Amino acid sequence: MGPQSTPDLSTQAPSLSLSTVAVIGLGTMGTGIAEVLTRAGREVIGIDTDEAAARHAVSALESATARAVQRERLTERERQDALARFRTFTDLQAAADADLVIEVVPEDYELKRQVFAQLDAVVRPDTILATGTNALSVTRLAADSQRPERVLGVHFFNPAPAMKLVEVVSSVLTAPTAVAAVTELARDLGKDPIAVGDRPGFVADGLLFGYLNQAAAMYESKYATREDIDAAMRLGCGLPMGPLALLDLIGVDTARTVLEAMYTESQDRLHAPAPILGQLAEAGLTGRKAGRGFYTYDAPGSATVVPDAESPASADELAAGRTVTGVGVAGSGTMASGIAEVFAKAGFKVVLAARSLEKAEKAKARIAKSLGRSVDKGRMSAEARDTALAAITPAGTLDAFADVDLAVEAVAEDLAVKQELFKTLDKVCKPGAVLATTTSSLPVVACARATSRPQDVIGMHFFNPAPAMKLVEVVRTVLTADDVHATVRAVCATVRKHPVDCGDRAGFIVNALLFPYLNNAIKMVEEHYATLDDIDAAMKLGGGYPMGPFELLDVVGLDVSLAIEKVLHAEFRDPGLAPAPLLEHLVAAGCLGRKTGRGFREYARR
Repeated sequence: MGPQSTPDLSTQAPSLSLSTVAVIGLGTMGTGIAEVLTRAGREVIGIDTDEAAARHAVSALESATARAVQRERLTERERQDALARFRTFTDLQAAADADLVIEVVPEDYELKRQVFAQLDAVVRPDTILATGTNALSVTRLAADSQRPERVLGVHFFNPAPAMKLVEVVSSVLTAPTAVAAVTELARDLGKDPIAVGDRPGFVADGLLFGYLNQAAAMYESKYATREDIDAAMRLGCGLPMGPLALLDLIGVDTARTVLEAMYTESQDRLHAPAPILGQLAEAGLTGRKAGRGFYTYDAPGSATVVPDAESPASADELAAGRTVTGVGVAGSGTMASGIAEVFAKAGFKVVLAARSLEKAEKAKARIAKSLGRSVDKGRMSAEARDTALAAITPAGTLDAFADVDLAVEAVAEDLAVKQELFKTLDKVCKPGAVLATTTSSLPVVACARATSRPQDVIGMHFFNPAPAMKLVEVVRTVLTADDVHATVRAVCATVRKHPVDCGDRAGFIVNALLFPYLNNAIKMVEEHYATLDDIDAAMKLGGGYPMGPFELLDVVGLDVSLAIEKVLHAEFRDPGLAPAPLLEHLVAAGCLGRKTGRGFREYARR
């Protein structure tokens, strides 16, 4: 599905030997690339006009290889050989003997053009010139060079020694032999190369930076705090870093440059840099390297975040909440039983109500199996399992919620169904009970308005599977009382979940950032820019994502994904959020993902 416009040329042409490589620009990325090359047996010529940068690169390589020896990944002899293969210079003339030159100077087109122009006069006719850009046009650099067929892009990811992905970027002018040689080199370095065409961001950054931009805009609008945005994406999606912390690591100025280039090409408003990025960059608050960006760090270059004026208030500064000892969970599906299990394990008395007593008892049986697996794996004792099960009372009617302090609905994602349920909760629950919906896409206030006590209604969006996932999005409406909000946050802490606060708008935090990213991945396939496999590999290897976008879409369900995309598009009215036609076509064909045996990929029937 989605043939790739830039084929894997590594098998189509004889390769060239790239034994000597010049790396121009010895900042963090250049130094990392130099380390990878020297440890793989290549002779490396490091070039930087700043002598201090060159000295720092040598020092960094010495430290990195010393750590490798300590961890028994290198012998001392191998370390000394690697260090001997790395020589530094301040003049581009040193690149004269290189088989391959990789430039990683700052993302400024004129600067890169000048470097390539000087290299044209220095290197051999057969030398390959590679740019490390992730935002500027490789084709334009090639066209401005005297040897356009020898120019391509080779995009490593930071930190280069650890990250497996390398994007090999060819223009319409690039010779197949050059692509083949660099692809083979990447494999020799222990990397996973993917071949891509020339457009800003390529695959990984093309998807990543739109997501980062939306997170910056979400923070700028004061919809959620920086801490909650980052925690939501780490805990809700399993990402290694939150988006704002990642922007600080990448560099706010760098991110802005990449987004400007992407917007120039796509004209997609999702790529138009959020104003906050420009404000921070112009103020010199470019992230970790400056000691301050979205967060404040204890020193320039440090990863240690220190408190500042935006740091969240301590728990004792929050409003007092209501007492909760008994919890009602409405529903009998996977989500309802998982939430009931969470509360029972935390010591709450739980009433599990379904449309019939039989359905409720089946849901309790599902919980018993889940708890049994925890016992088998040594995660809980048999006594704790029995205590948790004894705390759950199945019921066939919501009348059983008469004495609960917190009622949580986890029924079908249908507004009319939920509103009817809330009308019933309004009648049967005692005054002062907190009424919560687990909706992931519907307006919480619409549920609240179905009751005579909208101040008591709030959203508690658990993630599936509820017993395992740590995140709960706590969704306040404009009518939610302060003590109701405080109550739910306290309950989340008691059940050992991490609450993040957000307002009542489509997608909340996680889905509002996740699904536009997934939608853009589908568009990438529709445009025949890259294959499903290359896109999934790029995000796992280049972004540290636990699953690629197409793996995740098939797990979530294409019908569920389409419904969320439609809700986001309807709320924000942004053309860039319109569901990709390919997604709509697959859903119309009944290809809904793993649950039907076919989605973006085919699966063996169980």
